[in-house]
Amino acid sequence: MRAQEGERTTRSGTAGANLALATAAFALTFWAWNLIGPLSRTYSEQLGLSPTQTSILVAFPVLVGSLGRIPVGTLTDRYGGRVMFTIICFLSTIPTFLVGVFSDSFGMLLLWSFFLGVAGTSFAIGVPFVNAWYRPGRRGFATGVFGAGMGGTALSAFLTPRLMETLGLFTTHLVMCVALVVMGLVMWFFARDAPEWSPQREPALPRIRESLKLKATWQASALYALVFGGFVALSTYMPTLLSTGYAYAQTEAGMRTAGFAVAAVVARPIGGILSDRIGPVRVCLISFFGTCLFAVLLALQPPAEFPAGFTFVLLAVALGLGTGSVFALVATLVEPSRVGTVTGLVGAAGGLGGYFPPLLMGVVFQTTGAYTLGFVLLALVALLIALYTSRAFPDVG
Repeated sequence: MRAQEGERTTRSGTAGANLALATAAFALTFWAWNLIGPLSRTYSEQLGLSPTQTSILVAFPVLVGSLGRIPVGTLTDRYGGRVMFTIICFLSTIPTFLVGVFSDSFGMLLLWSFFLGVAGTSFAIGVPFVNAWYRPGRRGFATGVFGAGMGGTALSAFLTPRLMETLGLFTTHLVMCVALVVMGLVMWFFARDAPEWSPQREPALPRIRESLKLKATWQASALYALVFGGFVALSTYMPTLLSTGYAYAQTEAGMRTAGFAVAAVVARPIGGILSDRIGPVRVCLISFFGTCLFAVLLALQPPAEFPAGFTFVLLAVALGLGTGSVFALVATLVEPSRVGTVTGLVGAAGGLGGYFPPLLMGVVFQTTGAYTLGFVLLALVALLIALYTSRAFPDVG
């Protein structure tokens, strides 16, 4: 009996250590993925960009970070999280370095910011990696805690402008490159795949096709496109939104964006834990209806600081709860051997959900001089997704 208890304690500690390592790697790669957004005002002024051009630049890394999750999730099923985290950390150093080198050319900046999206694919590695370490009743907790690594966007929003002011733009990118290399080495030498994990030897394309045939893949994709897409869109575009809509300085906008991201990050594991207790569908509905309400309030253009700032924080909490609950729902609908592939597909949908809103926001602001229409559309989509969820999962808690 004591031997069994000791074995369980050791496994619990090992699972916790690997969860912590995966979360740290996710946070750092998400910081790298979001290097452009916090400096959008610098690029806009330095290169003479229009609001639409700025929004394109901010949104560009999201594209590869979204679509790249599909092959990365599939490769994780085959090679494991330890190997894939190491590879993604090392690969991300290349575009991180080159974005710093070519910061004075809009064309080259677009090119390398596109490849910077490689860093954003790490999400599709972490979900199957941590899922394998935890029993089904604890996977909402595990994916919620891991998902808190999206706080890398908060670190980027808060620290990147300050590092740029202190060290300069190019040196800031060099520091990030060094951090990515160190994290890659840490994952290689210290992370371990779960003992129960076994590589999937099936060819990748058939597994992707089979996962696309699952109804759960499309359902979860629609839900995640709203909550994670909303988070990504706002956390990447908010520095621009606050600078143009509320006339904040770049560092002030970055600080407030960091607050938004932190609120969502804190809410994500809470969403996962609540999903284990009251069911993921109920938490999803709280998230979606809350998102609808707070988007409507923001569409009314409340003044800074208290009404607008407080509403943004509440919106972040609603989105964060949803990001934690959607993958708890995936864990109840999809067999473990397909979690990596399905996670890649759902994660891609979430990332794409964050790609288009910044583009839309830029066009809306350039055309109307306000962001009202953008928030109205967010509220409408959230309401439709909430109604769909209530009908699609009547028998799931």
